[in-house]
Amino acid sequence: MKIKEGFILRSICGEHVVVGEGLTQVNFNKMLSLNETAAYLWKEAQGKEFTKEDLVQFLLDKYEVSPEQAASDVDKLVTIWIQEGVVVE
Repeated sequence: MKIKEGFILRSICGEHVVVGEGLTQVNFNKMLSLNETAAYLWKEAQGKEFTKEDLVQFLLDKYEVSPEQAASDVDKLVTIWIQEGVVVE
């Protein structure tokens, strides 16, 4: 999967948000708020192809979390990203 072109992560007033910039063909008139961990994963995935397994490994490398918990968290996050239209499979 890959983050769609034109969506970028910004820090606004201490919050991490994904916004669409220069997306005239896409109706994305809202911001997607990310917590610190989701923002970390976004930064690691931005600009390249990635899998859920890649995201799980990023979590395992940075945080003290079980593989099962990391996989569960990644599943939930990727589902949201796909539903919001910022990631393509």
